[in-house]
Amino acid sequence: MDSNVIIKTEKLVKQYGEGENMIYALNNVDLEVSKGEFVAVTGESGSGKTTLLNCLGSLDKPDGGKITACGKELTGMNDKQLSLYRRKNIGFIFQSYRLIPVLNVEENIVLPCNLDNTPPDLNFLNELLEMTGLEKKRLNYPHELSGGQQQRVAFARALIHKPQIILADEPTGNLDSKNSREIISILKSSIKKYDQTLILITHDGSIAAQADRIFRLTDGVLSEQG
Repeated sequence: MDSNVIIKTEKLVKQYGEGENMIYALNNVDLEVSKGEFVAVTGESGSGKTTLLNCLGSLDKPDGGKITACGKELTGMNDKQLSLYRRKNIGFIFQSYRLIPVLNVEENIVLPCNLDNTPPDLNFLNELLEMTGLEKKRLNYPHELSGGQQQRVAFARALIHKPQIILADEPTGNLDSKNSREIISILKSSIKKYDQTLILITHDGSIAAQADRIFRLTDGVLSEQG
């Protein structure tokens, strides 16, 4: 694999059901993403976008094909190895913020480090709080934050362990246009500053248009858009 390619799929297949009821969520998907690239994936609901992201992040296992990421072949790993791969290399951002209600902002952000028994980089934590405009909210709890602020916490949490790849599933889906623009601006600044790769699912054409490349999934078939 080209040393500049950070993630690659070959003939990736994911199916649900059997016989006449079988549906292909991913149908022989080939994808190459380079280090530092911002890739957007679009498509109708149910077209396989989230399934693709889950396979790339090793949250789900494909039924066929091959995934190579960060120099490792994921499809040959066991569950323990995949869990380690996720913790070290992947930052997830979901449409639902998935914050822990009983933890404050700072505690939610450093949670991945604590789960990995790794002391958080406090200087980097402060940098993330400043980048996301949460410096004055670090001791607040999720219920005391707006939707946009909660998504910023989720974003900082995805970055705290300095992942090589950020996988974002409709990260602006629950936000108004102003907060959506701000979140995408922060994401773009982050991947540039920290030399990260971003693969983002979106239904918003204006967000997709900001990506380096745009792909579309239709009934599990991936095609690159001009």
